[in-house]
Amino acid sequence: MTDAIRLSKLLAEQQGCSRREAELYIEGGWVRVAGQLVETPFHKVEPGQRIELLPGAVAQEVPPVTLLLHKPANLELPTAPAELFDWLQQAGHWADDPSRIAPLKRHLLRQQVVLPLAAAAAGLVILTQQREVVRRLGDTRKPLEEEFVVEVRGEASEAALARLAKGLERRGRPLPLAKASWQSEQRLRLVLKNSRPGDVAALCEAVGLTLIGCRRIRFGRLPMGKLPAGQWRLLGEHERF
Repeated sequence: MTDAIRLSKLLAEQQGCSRREAELYIEGGWVRVAGQLVETPFHKVEPGQRIELLPGAVAQEVPPVTLLLHKPANLELPTAPAELFDWLQQAGHWADDPSRIAPLKRHLLRQQVVLPLAAAAAGLVILTQQREVVRRLGDTRKPLEEEFVVEVRGEASEAALARLAKGLERRGRPLPLAKASWQSEQRLRLVLKNSRPGDVAALCEAVGLTLIGCRRIRFGRLPMGKLPAGQWRLLGEHERF
């Protein structure tokens, strides 16, 4: 009985290329085995299974990407890379992703959550493989705006909300400056910079409001838009924070 053989080895022999080139073809999403796309070079091919290299295939590294995720409320994202990879695979790629970048498993490896939300909060979360994005979003000298829609209980006057823009402390901790305005009787719009998990709740408490729920809907120039809760999309080449 013939044993199954590693896909990268068979593809290299079939195409007359190096093993590394074969791995790049596979990781780039250019190879089908028995009609199914396979992105793992160590995939074992059974005897008689057809290996197909797709037209236009190029043997090059998959460039790092940034993901936009709509985090559901009451969810703490895993931080270990392997666990985050599994979670993103299960969460699913948004079918209406406007980036026009074909999602690959490689895009989900070694993703880093930048500026996370509190577990109870929902909304836009940025994950990235790109060092320049980590540096940009982590630059406290030039922080980007974050916009939240907040559900609250209680009453606060316009004068009380104006105090948030002047700088307050809560339990001895300075809070970020925030622009606040009422959207309805129980809904508040907050715009702030340099937020940390828990800051939105602390800002509400500082003016006598109780936080019921919050959702981050914009980060810099990037809105969350129609991205469904629990799904992610890729940042397009021409999109900027």
